[in-house]
Order: sequence, then structure tokens, then C-alpha cells
Amino acid sequence: MADNNKVEFINIKVSEIAPNPEQPRKFFSEEAQEELTNSIKENGLLQPVVVRPVEGAKVPYMLIAGERRWRSCQAAGLEVIPAKVVEGATEEEAYVLSIAENVNRADMTIMEEAGAYADLKAAGWTPVKIAKQFGKTETHITWRLGLLTLRPEVAEMVDQGQIKNNLAWHIAQLNPANQMVAAMRYVRGDFDSEAEAQHFANGLKMMEQQTSLTNEKAPTAEEQAKQKKAKAKAKDGLGKAEEVLIPLLEELAEKKPEDLAVILGDDLARHLRVVGRLYAKVQMVRNLLSKAQGFQRAMAEEFNKAAVEVQQEASAAKKTEAAAKPEAAETEKPVDKPAAKTAKPAPKPATRTATATKPAARRTPAKKAEATAK
Repeated sequence: MADNNKVEFINIKVSEIAPNPEQPRKFFSEEAQEELTNSIKENGLLQPVVVRPVEGAKVPYMLIAGERRWRSCQAAGLEVIPAKVVEGATEEEAYVLSIAENVNRADMTIMEEAGAYADLKAAGWTPVKIAKQFGKTETHITWRLGLLTLRPEVAEMVDQGQIKNNLAWHIAQLNPANQMVAAMRYVRGDFDSEAEAQHFANGLKMMEQQTSLTNEKAPTAEEQAKQKKAKAKAKDGLGKAEEVLIPLLEELAEKKPEDLAVILGDDLARHLRVVGRLYAKVQMVRNLLSKAQGFQRAMAEEFNKAAVEVQQEASAAKKTEAAAKPEAAETEKPVDKPAAKTAKPAPKPATRTATATKPAARRTPAKKAEATAK
């Protein structure tokens, strides 16, 4: 705020104050609001609201900071409240004061905070300047700005606390479709921890950055042999750990500290050193395996999506083919073939009756006919 701005404290009618339409906070907890209202009814308004005069407006003052207090004063039935009036403040200065009022409050949502920083960035502020203004680190500001790529449904899950801040940033790096996949799988409890969900999101991001797995070349026989050998070696190593190391650690874990001090004696320091190294390696490998699992799940998700797309394409092709058949039948009508004659049944032998017709005259042999003629 500029040094030449005039500041004074006066009492103002509640009806003479209007809320700021550019207020960075959009969500107000009804429960917290009711608590504040009850407190103001009991004790009055202890902290003045901050306003600035607005010339030519229907309402002479506009809020810079303290909208929750102003709302509760209205609900408590107060007609006049104390106010800090800042004259000569520009729109930008008023907005900065409004952000400063709310940015460190626990009930300001992370998406509201990100939106406020985005407005300042649009006005030409750098993340460094924003961080300095509000006492934050540059990384804090950058991460908040990174959340603005979240699709609305996922942003709402973040605002409602269903998705934590760090995971939200990892999800925000994905394309909109994968954002929904990662968010829904986390919310429905598919992961044992937030870290697993982050590794899954990172796996999806890696899948987005590389070509489709369906376009990759199949491994050569030599590569397959190496993979098989590496798998067998890893399996053998885990087998030895299960047979030797884990039973040893379980045996030590059953002892009391005073017993171990006597049993191990001078070797106690060595055990402590070795187990410390094991712990560090186990933590590192566990994190690595968790990342690998995230990538594996992302690969499975990618293959499942590809399979669905193939099925949809095949189904669409069948529908197109089926729709084209009637058209082909209309354009190429076959020549009508004469109907095939049905074979007539053989005539049955006539049965003789009393009224039967006379038999036909017998034919006379040719020679006999000639002799008769002579």
C-alpha cells in the first residue's frame, strides 16, 4: 500500500458497506460463521473491518478485508461497526490487502489461495514478488499456481479435503483424463498411502511423455534372457532374506534391551551399525519399489484404456459395416431368377370301376393288314 494513502478509524453503518466482488475467498464455513456471530453478539466486534471509499456508488464504502466479520455483524443485528478506512488505495492495492487478510487463515481453501496468486500474476507480479509480499517461499507460490490446471471436479475434491495438497500438485501435472483416473482411484481407497498415489500419478505422467507401449518393439531373445536371469536373481535374493535375515531380526526383536546388552557384549555396536545400514537401504529400496509399482499400475491403466479403445473401434467398424450392407443391396439388385419348377408327383395307376371307359382298339400287325387288303 502506498505511503500517501490516508488511514482513519471511524464508525460506519453496516448498510453503508458493500462486499468486494473480487474477494479471493469464495467459501465460508457456516459453522465457523455461526461461531463468529455468537462471539460478536456476546463481545461486539473486536477487530475493525477494512474498507475504502467508492465515489459515485450506491453504497459509499467497499470492503477490503473482513467480510466474515461484516457478515456476522449483519447476522448479529449490529447497525454500526468500527472500520479502518483507507483512502486513495488502488484496485490492486485493495486486492493485495484482501489477500493478505485471508491467505494465512486455515479456512481459506488452497484453490482460493491459488486463484488469488493467479490474479496477481496476471497483473504482472512474479512468483518471487508474490512470495515476498505474503511471507511465503517461491516454491510455495509456484506449487499453488500449478494447481490451477486441475479440472473442476478434481479441484473440488481438493477444496473439500478429499485430496491433500502435495498429491493434488502431482495430479495437476497430468492431462485431464488421467487427472480423473488418479483422483478417483485415490478417493475410493485403491492406494495404501498418499505416497503410493503420488507414484501412480508420476507413472501416468511418464506414460504420457513416451510413445504408446503398443508401438514398442518386442524384446529380443537376448533381452528376454537377461530379464529372466535378473528376475531369478532378485527372487533368489529375497528368498535368502526371508530364510536368514528376517528370522534373525525377529529373534533380536523378541529380546529385552538389557538382555541384548549382555548377549551381544562387544558386538552390540556392530549390530547397531549393520542394522542402521540395513534400515537406510530398506527405506531406499522400499521407496524405489513403490515408484516401480506406481509405474506398473500406470502401464496397466494405459493398456486397459487401449483395450477399451480397440473394442470401441471394432464395435464402430461393425456398425458401419452393418449400415453399409442395406445400401449395397439397393444399388446392386440381383437379376430375378425363374422360380424352380417343383417336380410333379408320379401319377397313380388308375383303378378300374364299373363305369370305366372302353379300352383302346388293338393295333393290327402290318403283315396281317396287307393280306386282308388283298
